[in-house]
Amino acid sequence: MTIRIEHTVQVWREDASYVARAIPLDVLSCGTTPEDARRNLSEAVALFLKTASAHGTLAEVLEECGYRRVNDEWRAPTLLSSETVSQAISA
Repeated sequence: MTIRIEHTVQVWREDASYVARAIPLDVLSCGTTPEDARRNLSEAVALFLKTASAHGTLAEVLEECGYRRVNDEWRAPTLLSSETVSQAISA
């Protein structure tokens, strides 16, 4: 059986590498280009989900991430906002 699990991907640069993050799964990977980081993230997400499935915890993991099941598809929670903010601290 095949199920569909959607997620949002964020990519940013860190020094000479690019980091990709799957939201809301909170899985990250990196690469030397944005495309490489996305490709590596896709593999990491697949391994993460296959491992959860093999352990019989896939539904639990997805529900903890805010997913809801609709037929054979898991729908991610709606992303309401994404913004960059600056936080001041006393050092």
